Amino acid sequence: MKLDKSILGWISYDFANSSFTTVIVTVVYSVYFKNIVVGGKLSGDSLWGLSVSVSMLIVAFIAPILGAISDYSKSKKKFLFFFCYLSVLFTALLYFVRQGDIFWGMLLFILANIGFEGGNVFYNAFLPEIAKKENIGKISGFGWGFGYIGGLTALGISYIIIGRGTVYVFPFIAAFYGIFAIPIFLLIKKKSFRKDFEHENYIKIGYKRLKTTFQNIRNYRELWKFLIAFFFYNDGIKTVIVFAAIYGASQFGMTGTKLIIYFLLANVFAFLGSIFFGFIVDRIGVKSTISISLLIWIVIVVGAFFCTNVNQFYGIGILAGIAMGASQSSSRAMVSLLTPTGKHAEFFGFYALSGKASAIIGPMMYGTIIALLRSQRLAILSIGIFFIFGLILLQTVNEKEGIKIANNK
Repeated sequence: MKLDKSILGWISYDFANSSFTTVIVTVVYSVYFKNIVVGGKLSGDSLWGLSVSVSMLIVAFIAPILGAISDYSKSKKKFLFFFCYLSVLFTALLYFVRQGDIFWGMLLFILANIGFEGGNVFYNAFLPEIAKKENIGKISGFGWGFGYIGGLTALGISYIIIGRGTVYVFPFIAAFYGIFAIPIFLLIKKKSFRKDFEHENYIKIGYKRLKTTFQNIRNYRELWKFLIAFFFYNDGIKTVIVFAAIYGASQFGMTGTKLIIYFLLANVFAFLGSIFFGFIVDRIGVKSTISISLLIWIVIVVGAFFCTNVNQFYGIGILAGIAMGASQSSSRAMVSLLTPTGKHAEFFGFYALSGKASAIIGPMMYGTIIALLRSQRLAILSIGIFFIFGLILLQTVNEKEGIKIANNK
C-alpha cells in the first residue's frame, strides 16, 4: 500500500486533532472543569455532560446541511479550515477559565468542541477520495492509529507542562492542533470551487440537496440501517470518552500522573488496535470487524462495574484502547464504502448527525443516573445498553448489497 502525499496529509490531521479529544475532552480539561471550575461538586458531572451534549446537538443540526453545501460547491477544504481553527481559537481561550467561571468554562468548551466535531465531518469525507475501495480499511486504520500517536504525544508533553499549572496545557494543545493540521491543507489537492455557487444561497442549496436525498432514501437502505446502529453504539463510545477520567478519579482516586499514565497506555493500545483491525477490515469485512469490537465494549463496561482497584482499571483501559481503535476506524470505513460518489461530505454529515445526536443521550443519561442514584458504577454499567442495541441492529445491515448500491450510483 503506497502512502502518497494526499494520504500523508490526510493522516496528519488525525495526528493533530486527536490532541483535542485526548487532552481536552478526556483527560485534562474534563477533570479541571469538575475539580477546579465547579469546585469538585457532584454537579460537575452533570454540567460537563450538559456541555458535551449541547455542542453535539448543535453539530448534529448543522452537519448534514453543511456537508451537502460542501459537496455541491466542492469546498470541503474551506469548511475544514474554518472549523479546525475555530476549535484552535477557543481551545486557547480556555487558559482564562478559573475557579468559579462555570458559564465561561462551559461556553468556551462548547465552541471549541463544535469546531472539532464540525471539522471531522469534512475531514472524514476526504477518505473515499484518497483511498481505493480495497484498502479503505487500512487507510482509515492508519489515520486513527496515528491519531492516537498524536494524542499520546500531546498527552506526554502535557504531563510535563501541567507541573507549571494546568491552564498552560490549553494554549499548548491549541498550538499543537493548529500546527500539525497545516499539512492537510497543503498536500490534498484542492478541487475547483463552483463559481456559479457564489451567487446562490448556501442554505437553499443545502436544503435542496438534503430534500433530494430524503426523497431517494429507499435507495440507500443499508447505509441508513448502519447509521441507526451507529447511533446506538457510538453513544456508548462517546460516553466512555467523556467520563472515563472522571470515573477513574472518583472511584480509584486517580489524579494527575496516574490518569495520564492510564490514557497513555490506552492510546498505545488504541494505535495498535486501529492498525491491526484496519487490516482485519479488508480481510473479513467491516460489519464483522465492528461486531467483534462491540463485543469487546460490552466486556469493558461490565469489567469497569466490577473493578475494585487501580490495577484492574488499568487493564480495562488497555482493552478499551483496543476496542476504541477498532470500532472508530471501522465505522468510518463502513460509511465510506456505503456512500455514493459525489455525496461524501453530505453522507458524512449524516454520519456526524447520527454520532452527535447519540452523543447527546449518553452523557445526559450518565449525568442523570449520577444525580438520581448517586452511583458512578451504575452509570458506567448503563452504557452497556447502547453497545448491545448497536450490535443487534448492526446485524440487519447487508454490507455487500450496500457497497453494490453505492458503486452503481
